[in-house]
Amino acid sequence: MVNCPECTAREKKKIQQKYEDDTLEEERNRDELNKLFETIEFPMKMDTRTKHFVCPKCGLYATREQVGDIRARLNQKEYTKADRQYDYQEWWQKSKKEKQRL
Repeated sequence: MVNCPECTAREKKKIQQKYEDDTLEEERNRDELNKLFETIEFPMKMDTRTKHFVCPKCGLYATREQVGDIRARLNQKEYTKADRQYDYQEWWQKSKKEKQRL
């Protein structure tokens, strides 16, 4: 059964914020979070005529491919300032010939 990616992401965010506020032990916190994340389920119903999945909670209506795309987008890491600095450092350390090829 396919789980709704939007409802699952919202629930994970709530649980993560709650645990960040409550506990300070990193390793124990991560283990408990992973166990809780595995138990989260928001099953979507399938419309057999249109081959689309429908979430009864949030109303998401999508094909299997679209559900996968939504899940990938929600799990994608944000591009931070540290990432930009690392990319610039990598570029700066390359030789002049390598830079010209790019």
